[in-house]
Amino acid sequence: MTIYLIRHGMTKGNEEKRYVGGRTDEDLSPAGAESLRKKIYPKVQQVFSSPMKRCIRTAEILYPGKEIFVVEEFRETDFGSFENKNYEELKGEKEYRDWLLAGGRGDFPGGEPREEVRKRVMQGFDKVMFKVWSQNLKESALIVHGGTIMHLMEAYGGEKKDFYEYQIGNGEYLSLSITEDLRGGRR
Repeated sequence: MTIYLIRHGMTKGNEEKRYVGGRTDEDLSPAGAESLRKKIYPKVQQVFSSPMKRCIRTAEILYPGKEIFVVEEFRETDFGSFENKNYEELKGEKEYRDWLLAGGRGDFPGGEPREEVRKRVMQGFDKVMFKVWSQNLKESALIVHGGTIMHLMEAYGGEKKDFYEYQIGNGEYLSLSITEDLRGGRR
C-alpha cells in the first residue's frame, strides 16, 4: 500500500517566509491555490487532512468530491514566540539566534515541544493506519504540514536521514510504501 504525504499549498505567510504554525489558521493564497491546480497528483481511495484551513482547502482542490477525514493530531506545530514571524522580524532576538545556532533542533520558546509534536503525529498516523488496514485501502493521501511529513519520514522513510533532509516545498509530496512489518507494529 502507498501513503502519499502531500504538503499543503502556499499561504500568504509561506510567501512571506513566516513561521506559520498551529496558532495561525490561514487559508491558501490565490497563487498557492492556482499552483495546486496546475499540478498532477496521484489518484487515491482515501484523503486524510490536518484540521487547518490550508490543508483542508488543498485537499478540496486536489481531490474534489472526495470525503476528507480530518485527523486532529496532524495540526501544525505551535511555534510559540516565533509564530507568524519571519527571519527579519526575529533575527535580533537572542532566543531565535540560539535556536538557529542549534540547527533548529531545540523546542520553540513558548511553543509546543518537538517531542510532543512527534508523539502527536505518530498517534494520528496510527489512527490513519487502522482505517487504511481495516478498509484494505491501497492508496491514500495525507494533506498535512511540512513538519508532519518530516516526522513521518524520519520514523518510516527507510533510510536514516536528518529530520530537515525530508523538508519539501508547498504542494510537493513524498510517498511511503507500507509493508506488513509496519502493520505488525515493528517500526
